[in-house]
Amino acid sequence: MMLLILLVLALIGMPLFAVIAIGAMRGYHAADLDLTLVAMEFQRIGDLPVLVALPLFTFAGVLVAHSKTPERLVDFTRAAFGWLPGGLAILALMMFALMTAFTGASGITVVALGSLMLPALIQAGYQRRFALGMVTTGSSLGVLFAPSLPLILYAVLAQQVAPGHGISVDDLFLAGILPGVLMLVVLAAYAMWMQRNLAPQVVANKVSPLASLKAIGWELPLPFVVLGGIYGGWLLVTEAAVVTAAWVLITLALIRREIAWSRLPGIISEAMVLVGAIMVILGMSLASTNIMIDAGVPQRLFEAVSPWIDSRIVFLLLVNVLLLVAGMLLDIFSALVILAPLIIPVALAFGVDPVHLGIIFLANLQIGYCTPPVGINLFLASHRFGDDILKVYRATLPFLGLLLIALLIITWWPALSLWLPGRL
Repeated sequence: MMLLILLVLALIGMPLFAVIAIGAMRGYHAADLDLTLVAMEFQRIGDLPVLVALPLFTFAGVLVAHSKTPERLVDFTRAAFGWLPGGLAILALMMFALMTAFTGASGITVVALGSLMLPALIQAGYQRRFALGMVTTGSSLGVLFAPSLPLILYAVLAQQVAPGHGISVDDLFLAGILPGVLMLVVLAAYAMWMQRNLAPQVVANKVSPLASLKAIGWELPLPFVVLGGIYGGWLLVTEAAVVTAAWVLITLALIRREIAWSRLPGIISEAMVLVGAIMVILGMSLASTNIMIDAGVPQRLFEAVSPWIDSRIVFLLLVNVLLLVAGMLLDIFSALVILAPLIIPVALAFGVDPVHLGIIFLANLQIGYCTPPVGINLFLASHRFGDDILKVYRATLPFLGLLLIALLIITWWPALSLWLPGRL
């Protein structure tokens, strides 16, 4: 009955954190526990050092989105790779992944970078339907690459739900590389095949490749410094976040002077609103998770599903279906804090590695962004580019099918996710 009430409250528009909070307080009350324990979960958030990285990475991503960096990246790719059939599409996919990895939100990528890349692709000779589908689906790529905020959030949740399994953010960062590359390669190969008869673009560019490379000279080293520092063991995740935020602020506000100091309060406010929403949902989710674990909900869930599921693969297949639907209906942060505490203990009982499960989680949720009928990227693309939503649906279907094939490979081949963390 309580679950039905919470569902109705969510459907009529009550904020998600409030729905979770009501469920958590109902559980604490039923267990005769002091309701102040719910508020104390926010103190636990302060004890998680890795969460310091969230506001810093978010601030850096919002700064980049407000600057002219996306335009410089587009100029560089057109000047350097526009002559190669399919080259512009491949570089666009790489830029989408990079942008989403640093902002943590594919919607920003659709609006900010997609608005630049769609006209560039059409001008280069790509059919509008192909370009629209690639921009819409490609903007979801990047969730699996460091320093993606959903990767950090999943690691935090997994540490709380399964504290004895040694899950670290660095493990998740490493585990996402090969599956993320697989998704990129699959879409890039399709782009090259579809555009195999397209004549190389004669780029009548104002800027030469060398000049365009020089123009992004301040931005280009940042991914190598941050990711190389994390993977090479020189930087902790929190230190990498500090380096990223400082680098972006200094280059855009002091050196390039594209971000006026008077705009910084508004940009900081925009970034912190996003962070605040994540923190509030996370705090309530931790309270809800604790009471569910104390009440044995994950164990009862496992006992309920185990008679119907006879293998780990069948379980993961059902998880894929559930997460794809969740990815369509919820933003990635909400889906993580609601479903991860429930699914992780059940997956452990079926012998699923929690790091592998994390990559499956995020791969599903990023595909859910562009899955009809209600994936959020579909509506953003329709609104931003002025295309009918049904046209956007049709344009994304080939790319979506390829991403689902990649998802099956990621799901049924755990070594793809676990090889790098095991080696390094």
